[in-house]
Amino acid sequence: MGRAGIPFRKHPTSLGMLFDWHAEADRQTVACLDRPFDIAPDRGTLYTGSQLAELVQQFSAQLYAAGARRGDRVAILKDNHLDMALAAAAAARFGALPATISAVNSPEVHRALLARLDPAVLVISPGPLARAVEAGVELAGPRTRVVLLGERDEGTPESVLTRADLAGGPVPPAAPAGRDEPMLVMHSSGTTGVPKLVVHSAATMLGGIARMERIKFPVLASKHRDVAATSVSFAHGRIVSWLMGQFVLAPRKIVIISRHEPEVAERMLAEHRPTTLEACPNIFQRWEGLAVRRPELFRRVRLYVGTFDAVHPRTVRTFLTASRRPFPVWLQGWGQSEVGPVCFTLFTRGQMRGAADGSSVTSDIGWPSPGFNRVRVVDAETGRRVGRGRPGIMMVATKARCLDYLGESDRWREKVRGAWWNTGDIGELGRFGRLRLVDREVDIIPGTSGIELESVLLDRLPLVSDVTVLGVPGQLPVPVLSTEDGRLDPEEWRQAVRGLPELAEPRLIPFEEVPRTATWKVRRLELREKVLGDKSHIGTGRWT
Repeated sequence: MGRAGIPFRKHPTSLGMLFDWHAEADRQTVACLDRPFDIAPDRGTLYTGSQLAELVQQFSAQLYAAGARRGDRVAILKDNHLDMALAAAAAARFGALPATISAVNSPEVHRALLARLDPAVLVISPGPLARAVEAGVELAGPRTRVVLLGERDEGTPESVLTRADLAGGPVPPAAPAGRDEPMLVMHSSGTTGVPKLVVHSAATMLGGIARMERIKFPVLASKHRDVAATSVSFAHGRIVSWLMGQFVLAPRKIVIISRHEPEVAERMLAEHRPTTLEACPNIFQRWEGLAVRRPELFRRVRLYVGTFDAVHPRTVRTFLTASRRPFPVWLQGWGQSEVGPVCFTLFTRGQMRGAADGSSVTSDIGWPSPGFNRVRVVDAETGRRVGRGRPGIMMVATKARCLDYLGESDRWREKVRGAWWNTGDIGELGRFGRLRLVDREVDIIPGTSGIELESVLLDRLPLVSDVTVLGVPGQLPVPVLSTEDGRLDPEEWRQAVRGLPELAEPRLIPFEEVPRTATWKVRRLELREKVLGDKSHIGTGRWT
């Protein structure tokens, strides 16, 4: 029993019922959007918990009217916004299997993913549909009903439905999938090619990955007075676990920044001053200039959260400095779509000030979550554990491990060794079990860490907005840099590389031309081809 004899409410065990669960809570959060939802473009940018649940039910009726049924697959391929999660919940609510797919992928990648998925219904934004038509790519087969989140134009195929065609139908009864049945499909980042389709159940997602989100950890958990802002890829499963935490803990507001341009962030942060702020590390990196120019937007932030990718010290230092809170912290998580968050660590202003030049304090990814995950570092060839301070493949044991790669089960089995999952990341085990991230195995640079080189170069070159160091077989590593004006002073470069392993001459590329995934990771193979003319790399890529 809770206070005053009120029974505790069980946490939801299905994405399909998550919004209904929150709508019944005594204390609800309010969602503030940077633009209207694509599934409800006329309903404004402010939603209560009850209104979110109502919208999920209404879209569930539209999916049902389009022909989706329990056990069917529903593809949600749309522009980045929180309504990807609402649309997924709408499908999961009556037992369909939703798959969220980012619109930033190419038409060819979309076709490959949809061929594996073979959905009964495809929900799509006008942009990716138009790009596919222009490229001559047929995304859906004859058995798939296509629902366009927008108006038809001259190039829209006649068979495509719109929301208006599906309005007014009854809401199907709630009948979510069982705890151990597939509940959600998301795709991996796809830095090395076509992404994998990662299958999770309610047990692995809400019972596994999201378990930590609802625990009231000091400093880390949202409080009722908090304003929690996020700017991530809403196609990623991270948003499901984040929503679980926010719905259970019910901060005053959740602020949704679906577009990552600094001017959009500036508008939203000025209107809703956050106390916690989460974004992909490279999005934070893109916002560094905003934090320097308008630090007052971040003055109330007590907690920054970086996920999805490595973060560089300059970025952490910039945002911690912008906060006016006495002891702001940066929470950095390391994990994967397949296993969820694995390790966490906290960075403070003092750590950032004390970081030695020539090293990257943010390569420290902390410890596995006690009681949730285990990590061991092994030799890539033998599978035997390596000693402390020696690099090896990081293996993870967790109850949150995904069920499969849809359409690529052999690839999934290649990564499984009993209870252990091969992450494909190279790491080192340090004192007291602390872990350090070195590189992805496919991106290794013998004798050094590309992540660390990138961090040091960003620290030493304040006018450089992005650095990627590419290992090249038989040659020196190639640094690829972006600057605001497209120029780099040769003397500044010579000073910046002093004391570092020898590097090739830097290549300059506009920031906007760096190929990125939905989570803003650099598509390194694509960047190699763009800058170097081929995709050769040193790592095997066996566990990508």
